[in-house]
Amino acid sequence: MIHSIILDYGGTLDTNGDHWSHIIREGWQKANVVANEPIFRESYVFGERELERSIKILPHFNFSDLLKIKIRLELQYLASKGLLPPQDIEPKTIEISDYCYNAAKEQIQKCLPILEKLSKDYPIVLVSNFYGNLEAVLKDFGIFKFFRKVIDSSKVGIRKPDPDIYKLAIKELGDAPSDILVIGDSYENDIIPAQKLGCQSLWLKGKSWSETREIDSSVETISSLEDVLDFLGSPS
Repeated sequence: MIHSIILDYGGTLDTNGDHWSHIIREGWQKANVVANEPIFRESYVFGERELERSIKILPHFNFSDLLKIKIRLELQYLASKGLLPPQDIEPKTIEISDYCYNAAKEQIQKCLPILEKLSKDYPIVLVSNFYGNLEAVLKDFGIFKFFRKVIDSSKVGIRKPDPDIYKLAIKELGDAPSDILVIGDSYENDIIPAQKLGCQSLWLKGKSWSETREIDSSVETISSLEDVLDFLGSPS
């Protein structure tokens, strides 16, 4: 019996299970930024590492603000390799980040009625590897109200797949792990920690960053957030 839900954010609510690299790659292509797959991946990883290492994301930054910083870092890396004229960095940053923001907003709009339904029937805690501004992002997209608590890895100092970040959510919910459903797009970051703690799990399986390692065949998978409603049926 499921009494409550732990839900992932990035890649789950904003891309329907697809790793964010795929959305950004589409943005590059729309903006006619040409690079082969290895160079794109190098740029993506560079941007992520710089965000973690030296870039200060302020708590009030929304997703558009964050994307501009992230995409700018990627394109600066590309320019440093001589693959993009430096004068193109800023206009291409705006074009790509706008594409990605609108893609996320459109997907989250599709999730709104599902989140509304779920939050009426179950307490939900959101757990995400993020940059310290997750609450601002959720408020900008109009979905903050659906969550009992939001746990942002940068604020609590614990990152997935460390099960301790999920223990914070379990404590907040006050239910036995066996009565909690964890939903996320990452097998490694969401499903494995859920299994270790004895929670139930649903894997929103989309396009990943890389090939997933051997997977427990008993893991329940879904192809959209809407499938959660069918999985849960009517609450007790």
